[in-house]
Amino acid sequence: MGMTEIRDAIVNGKTALGIEFGSTRIKAVLVGEDNTPIAAGNHEWENRYENNIWTYSLEDIWNGLQDSYREMAKDVKAKYGVTLTKVGALGISAMMHGYMAINKEGKLMVPFRTWRNTITEEASVKLTKLFDFNIPQRWSVAHLYQAILNKEEHVKDINFLTTLEGYVHWKLTGRKVLGIGEAAGMMPVDAATRQYSSTMVKAFDELVAPEGFSWKLLDILPEILVAGENAGCLTEEGARLLDTTGQLQAGIPICPPEGDAGTGMVATNSVAKRTGNVSAGTSVFAMVVLEKELAKVHPEIDMVMTPDGSAVAMVHCNNCTSDLNAWIDLFEEFTQAFGMKVDKNDLFGTLYRKALEGDPDCGGLLAYNYFSGEHITGFEEGRPLFVRNPESNFNLANFMRVHLFTALGALKTGLDILLKEENVQIDKLLGHGGLFKTKEVGQKLLAAAVNAPVSVMETAGEGGAWGIALLASYMMTKKDGESLAQFLDNRVFAGNAGVKIEPDPRDVEGFNKFVERYTKGLPIEKAAVENLI
Repeated sequence: MGMTEIRDAIVNGKTALGIEFGSTRIKAVLVGEDNTPIAAGNHEWENRYENNIWTYSLEDIWNGLQDSYREMAKDVKAKYGVTLTKVGALGISAMMHGYMAINKEGKLMVPFRTWRNTITEEASVKLTKLFDFNIPQRWSVAHLYQAILNKEEHVKDINFLTTLEGYVHWKLTGRKVLGIGEAAGMMPVDAATRQYSSTMVKAFDELVAPEGFSWKLLDILPEILVAGENAGCLTEEGARLLDTTGQLQAGIPICPPEGDAGTGMVATNSVAKRTGNVSAGTSVFAMVVLEKELAKVHPEIDMVMTPDGSAVAMVHCNNCTSDLNAWIDLFEEFTQAFGMKVDKNDLFGTLYRKALEGDPDCGGLLAYNYFSGEHITGFEEGRPLFVRNPESNFNLANFMRVHLFTALGALKTGLDILLKEENVQIDKLLGHGGLFKTKEVGQKLLAAAVNAPVSVMETAGEGGAWGIALLASYMMTKKDGESLAQFLDNRVFAGNAGVKIEPDPRDVEGFNKFVERYTKGLPIEKAAVENLI
């Protein structure tokens, strides 16, 4: 699209806007009629650890939303010389799972509990047994049942239970809805009916009946919608919440709010069966769209759905790049101490590329990136660690390599279950997120971890904000009978298969050796959790 066509699309509202609340960044992406990004805005934020809970405040949420929108609108003005007053369609996405309990007055009763919390083990175990279906600690129903087990006073007053994007969507539209992909991370969803599992809902209601609550589970859960359905329109109040200048017009249709897993699948064209994607940022997860059900329940594997309702096996790890980023910050501080001004992106790129010069197995070095607990390896808490012995080949290349390897260490444990135990077939695996921004590095190391080819598209850095913008665009422009996969293949990714890297056998062998060391060293991490403040 040329400058004139883009400007006309903006003025005439033939655009789609996606806003995603990531763990460390809230991003707004505006796409044109050809579904390519034409403007963007970012807001940096961080979760807080308060009263043993990982959370973000409501002030953080609304300030971040408004700032990311403001920056995107500024980008529009700077590039195209027009003021943004309308968009064709809008979508909200956020980190999956978590717990936001709202009373009948519309007030949040307890601080938002994010996916990062590992405080619901008792509930998770009991519900997994009750449902004969893996209920991870992150899921909203696990948080709800744990609050009941803990006799928390607020539970009796719940009027609406949702996740972060469901909450923001509700405030913008007045609709209590979720996209099916995110809903399936609150409570199991039946693939045939595309509704919450009736047998599991009944089992839950019977389980908590002695508590005498005035609500039943379906009374408080959001309505489920699938990709392409209209999820309401931006209200006057919602428009003011989003655009504090008052220039954005109300009435914009909004697509079903989706989690970052679903938007990641869209952004990597991974919604068709036998495709998979790996999203690597603050947390890391792999999504594989299944041809058939898994043979048995695995506590390491979550069963969720694509935004259009196909079954997905998900391996989710709490920790990925936080410790890696902390080390990069230390190197930045080092350069500043010498009076050097080094661009942060250059610093990341240089240090990431250095990892490719390291020994295949990281020279005997070991690291754990556990900022928080890691259920895949059985930790409720974490301590970031770097460990070596005197004989280790301790140099910068191996140091960076081990921290990139450990970012994928827990993920490999879960993926091995899918690929080796369940014999799941994957035709293509795509990487996206911050780990893949430096060309080839994250891609090459992931290929080593899974021993399979990995593709990355030029759009990988756009991530979930672009993914939810595409879902908004699909809702606005889909043709009769056009599936989401067809829309993505034909109107978004046509001719763009990405850059594919095959696994290097030496790297595969090196990663396997590292994983042996990683597994053997887990008692070191355990000792750190038990003995280090």
